[in-house]
Parts: sequence; structure tokens; C-alpha cells
Amino acid sequence: MKKDFILPDIGEGIVECELVEWLVAEGDIIKEDQPVCDVMTDKALVQIPAVHDGIVSKLYYAKGDIAKVHAPLFEMQIASDDHVVSAPAAAVMSPAAVVTNSVAPAASVMGSEDFILPDIGEGIVECELVEWLVAEGDDIVEDQPVCDVMTDKALVQIPAKYSGKVTRLYYAKGEIAKVHAPLFAMQHAGIAAATPVVAAATAVVQQANVPLQAKANVQAANVQAKVTNAKALASPAVRRLARELNIDLNTVPGSGEKGRVYKDDVRAFANGNSQATAATTIASAPSAANNTSVAPAANRVEPIKGIKAIMARQMTESVSTIPHFTYCEEIDLTELIALRSSLKDGYAKQGIKLTMMPFFIKTLSLAIKQFPIMNSQVSADCTELTYMTDHNVGIAVDSKVGLLVPNIKGCQHKSVIQIAEELGQLTDKAREGRVSPADLKGGTISISNIGALGGTVATPIINKPEVAIVALGKVQTLPRFNSKGEVEARQIMMISWSGDHRVIDGGTIARFTNLWKQYLEQPASMLVEMA
Repeated sequence: MKKDFILPDIGEGIVECELVEWLVAEGDIIKEDQPVCDVMTDKALVQIPAVHDGIVSKLYYAKGDIAKVHAPLFEMQIASDDHVVSAPAAAVMSPAAVVTNSVAPAASVMGSEDFILPDIGEGIVECELVEWLVAEGDDIVEDQPVCDVMTDKALVQIPAKYSGKVTRLYYAKGEIAKVHAPLFAMQHAGIAAATPVVAAATAVVQQANVPLQAKANVQAANVQAKVTNAKALASPAVRRLARELNIDLNTVPGSGEKGRVYKDDVRAFANGNSQATAATTIASAPSAANNTSVAPAANRVEPIKGIKAIMARQMTESVSTIPHFTYCEEIDLTELIALRSSLKDGYAKQGIKLTMMPFFIKTLSLAIKQFPIMNSQVSADCTELTYMTDHNVGIAVDSKVGLLVPNIKGCQHKSVIQIAEELGQLTDKAREGRVSPADLKGGTISISNIGALGGTVATPIINKPEVAIVALGKVQTLPRFNSKGEVEARQIMMISWSGDHRVIDGGTIARFTNLWKQYLEQPASMLVEMA
């Protein structure tokens, strides 16, 4: 299969480089990690290695040309375990040679073109392939969804740019795809299938009638076929991990298609290798020893990726750069729950699900009007404080792809019912992982509803660059004294604030919470403020 080699990132901020020297020529057989060329950046001379075994079929730049990062550098015929196409060998075969014709695989069909994964968000350089929505051989039309990919911000659907047929999928589900690199190959609609090509690896050659050069090329192709078939299928990153662990990759059982070896396979092999060796030794010992030992199961290693990886990085940055402090309070929601119960059925008939959350969001916005510092953001070097005009309240959602925090924009201008409608739409999309990047950006303060899962008190982590987040506990029926000194059942919720102690002190968050609590405990005061 022919595939473009995309010039990778070769230094922070570098977008182009000068082609100093090609270390290979068109028609050369190359191996993975073999140096292909020298390029000069504005900082250093860099050597570019091959990432696959195969044959160089085209060099896109001449010596001295300027090559672009994330653009094709050269084209190569990639060797694989099911076909090795050697164009130079096939080209010089004598007409007298007896050959077996083999139709080229789909990815090598004439007119096949790589679909380059475009920019899918500011600063995003890679994404996880969540699901293919097409298969190799499928006919697709322009703008048809081809796959779902997960960035560090949202689940994104990638559409086709043209109509045609999918000839090759370059990634398996769960693998990490690079922006500006080939995602899949397709044959444009209207382009006829290529005629059969000669597969050098299966050619039966009459040696006496083949020119000397043809013999040399056929021998090289045969050697290459042996090397390819003997070598485990794995990415450079997997091979690097195997070298670091001093493991012969050819001995590692691959769990992928056609025996492809993944990092998990290498780690599992490393964890269980010593036990497996011991078990083999015991099994081969004389039966007189009559001793058996069962090797313990290897620990399961799972990579942290996608939304989980992003959450790990963001939470680590937040707690390492923001001095958190927690403030807890209880709120009596008895009156508000009664108000909501009297209204929910009427709005349900209009298709609006009126939960408690819209009341929490709206009253939070009302309180922010008197305490704007709760809706502020601190500069990276903590020299400036920006008071955000809009109240964009984020709601933490436990989605199928991990924790997402979409936000409702401009809550200060919206009614409880408007917030309820938007909240329902956002949470439905977020739970499916299909919330848009725009809905995840621009949050100014966040709410985490741990009570939905049964929690009462928490210490939430601030969603940087915001300065505060509140966790809502579950509603509990608890005994409380009324104004007459009588004990009665009340609906009580614990709330837990985390504040940025660089700009918010305990007195500020206590006074803010008292006002928010007043709106929630006395719904009439909330309605008056909204009028």
C-alpha cells in the first residue's frame, strides 16, 4: 500500500525546514527507524527516520527545498504481512518471466487518496478514535459522518469531504490519531478500479531468462518479504517501549488485527514473563518431581487517555497552582421543593423537565450580582483579576466518555424556565459525549451535583481559570427546630464550596453563601429579585 510520510513536529513552534540531504533514493528499500533525510530548522540539523518498512516510491522535495511540517515529505510502498508490492522489481521483469497476477489491495487502488485529519479545535494535536461509522469497502457521500473522535474537550464527528469508496482505515478503535496526518484512504467516485498489478512476492521467475538487474531486485523483494513476515506488527512507540523493557517484540503475542502488538500487550508480557518462564521450567522438568505451580494472573494495565487524560492534567494543574479552601453550609430546601412540585407537572405538559438545578443556577446568578468576585478569573501570573460580565454557569456531567462540564451562557439574562430548557438539552448531549466545543468553553463558575450519586459533602476541584466551584449534596429529611421550638421534618442539603484563596477569603464566600441560601430557602425573595 502506498502512503505519504507526513513530516512530524520537529521542535516547538517550527512550521517548516530546509531539506539538506536525502539519505535514500526513489526505489530504495528502507526499514523502520532508518534515517531518510537531514533537515535544517532555525535551531538545529534534524535527522528524520522512517516509521515503517517498505520501498520509497516518490520524494516530494529536492535538496534545498523548504518542507512544511504536517505536510507529505515522501511517498512509500509500505510492507505488510499480507502483501509486499515491489514496484521496481515488477518494472524490470523480462516478458519471458512467468508471473502470477494479483489484484492490488483496496488501499493501493488507482485514484485512492488519503483523507488528512483536519484541525478540530484550537491547540488540539491528537485525538482518540472512538468509533468508525464506516468500514473498508463502503461507499460514502460528501458530508457523511465517517467516524467519532474524542479530543481533550469533546466528541467530534468527522465528515467525508468527497463521495467515493473507503479503501483503508488507518486506525483501530481506541488508537490515537494525529491532526494533519492521514485518517483513512478513499477512492473518489467516478474513478475506475485499477487493472491488476504484479505482486513481486508471488512471482514465479524463469531465472535463465531474467536480466541480472531483475534477479537482484527479486532477491531483494524476497528478502524484504521474509523480514516483514518475521517481524511483529507494531508502531514505533510500541517498539520503543519493548526496547526500554528489553523485550524481543517477536516473542510478544499481539492482540490486534493480524497479530498487531500494542503497548498493553508488551506491558502484559513484561508483567507475566518471569512467571511464564518459571511455569515453562516446571512443565519441562522430569515427572518424578511431581511439583506443579500455577502462575498468578498478570495485572491489567489500561492507558489513561481521552477525556480521562485531560481531566487528570487539568485537575493536577488546578490543585498545584490554586490554593484551595473549602466552605460548607446546609440549606433548607423544604419551601423550594414544594414550589417546584407545584409547577413541574404543568411544565412537563409543555415538554419542559423542571428539576431543582435551574433554581440553583438562577439563584447563583442573582447572588453573583452582589458578589462579582465569585464570577472572576485570575491571570496566569496572578497579576490581574478579570470580572466576567456574563454568568456562564457550568454543570459537571458524568458522561459515557468521562467528566464533561458544559455551561449555560448568560444566565443573568435568562429565566428559570429558559435555563431548564437549555439545561435539558445540554445534559442530554453531554451524557452521550456529543456536546459541542463551544458549550464547553467560556465557563465562569461551576456546580457539581454529587448528591445525584448519593454524596453529602465533598471538596471539589476548581475548574481553572474559574475561582470557585460548589458541590451539591443529596437532599435528606432531617429533624430541625422551627421558630416555636418544635421539632419537624425538613428537607436539608449540604453544599461544599471550594474557593481560590488568592482572591477569595472566607468572609466573602460566607456572605455570598448566606445570600444564595436566602434565595433558595425563601423562594419569594428570589422571585422579587427576578422581577
